[in-house]
Amino acid sequence: MTEQRGGGQMLDVVIIGAGVVGCATARELSRYCLNVTVCERAAEVGQGGATKANTGIVHAGYDPMPGTLMARLNVRGNAMYDQLTADLGVHMERHGTLVVAFSPFERAHLEELLARGQANGVPGLRILDHRELMELEPNLSPEADSALFAATGGAIEPYELTLALAENAALNGVEFLFEHPVRSVKPISGGWRVEAGERLLETRFVVNAAGLFADDISRMAGAGGFHIRPRLGQYLLLEDRADYDVQRPLFQVPTPMGKGIVVSRTPDGNIIAGPTADDAQDKDDLATTADGLARVLTGARKSIPRLDTRQLVAEFTGARAVIAEQGDFLVEQGAAGFFNAAGIKSPGLTAAPAIAEELVLLLKGAGLDTTSNPAFIPTNTHVPLFRECSPEQQKRMIVEDPRYGRIVCRCETVTEGDIVRAIHRPTGARTVDGLKFRTRAGMGRCQGGFCGPRVLEILCRELGLDPLSVTKCGAGSEILAGRLRPEGENDA
Repeated sequence: MTEQRGGGQMLDVVIIGAGVVGCATARELSRYCLNVTVCERAAEVGQGGATKANTGIVHAGYDPMPGTLMARLNVRGNAMYDQLTADLGVHMERHGTLVVAFSPFERAHLEELLARGQANGVPGLRILDHRELMELEPNLSPEADSALFAATGGAIEPYELTLALAENAALNGVEFLFEHPVRSVKPISGGWRVEAGERLLETRFVVNAAGLFADDISRMAGAGGFHIRPRLGQYLLLEDRADYDVQRPLFQVPTPMGKGIVVSRTPDGNIIAGPTADDAQDKDDLATTADGLARVLTGARKSIPRLDTRQLVAEFTGARAVIAEQGDFLVEQGAAGFFNAAGIKSPGLTAAPAIAEELVLLLKGAGLDTTSNPAFIPTNTHVPLFRECSPEQQKRMIVEDPRYGRIVCRCETVTEGDIVRAIHRPTGARTVDGLKFRTRAGMGRCQGGFCGPRVLEILCRELGLDPLSVTKCGAGSEILAGRLRPEGENDA
């Protein structure tokens, strides 16, 4: 075992999990004069759980039951997004959301959601009739009867947000340890000892934001006996086309299992449909099924009949962390100096910055020194991707760095300059998926069939890697199986 940084100095906070909640908490803690380390079992930010695969909706807050922690943190988190995304340089579209009713019976449920949202303090709610609805979304099924419009709802790319949160936290001194699964959490005098990968960390406080595995971490620490059950949601991702385009997320009337099949346009310009809601046992099994994807398509076509699977880009499964014993978020002190942020299912993405605030308040109440960090930098330096720039800007970029003139991913117009920059940013890309989420290299119709070898070559060159060590998303997902030539001959 190697010692922790600082020559054995006790850390202030160890955060377990680098999903959106863990990264939001790290960024919030970086406002103060603290030593903070984040431990993540995956190879990249946001790769290990629900953050990687969800619909990316900024929920208004009409769905949670009034009086719950979920309701309060949903509404508070939503209100934080304009400033947060502006500071971090993250693209959000706040065009509102719609819950569509397809019968007078379902319309009665919209009235319930309206009343619930008003009780939660959600602004900008109103019910639209058929005519108003079709004016807003002309590709919607003519069978739609009415809809609840929530003006504060929107859409965001969850991995873009999480990466930006982590980058800002790292910029402000937070240490990130990737591929460092937590093996034990034990109380010691004045704090906790966390064994993560090959590191032994001593810390005054622990924040458990381990998503699907938060119950396992909590049991290690003797800090709560809750049980997390994965709820699987399958998705379809399609190219955007005018005949089935949508301008805002379209929900259907929710069921006890979730918010139903959503059709939404992502900020990157794809159409996403899903998720299903199937309780499972295996937290690592994220396989798609023919039945699940058929249910997604059937549900999506109820809203948008013209949805065309010939434009399919990808299909995938995400897993939500559901605590069997309760329907609310669990944000609490489970033991002295140990805090759980568990059961963070939808609207967890929206609530994440508010959950971070809540955790800091709990930590402060337990004795954490929250002296402001005078060097805190709230903003990230935003350098747009090549494809986002005007022709004049692109010409200047190529003159300054010729690598911007070499297209690597033709489907998404990603350049070598974009890729190199993504590798060398704070908490930069170390895997093929890490580059995919940062630059969209490999997200197009060919799914990396053209650009994959070049992406691997650039990763090797920039990080000094052996080609055999390059992975799709961490250990066990190596791209290459072996060598046909002796080592050193015609390597990438």
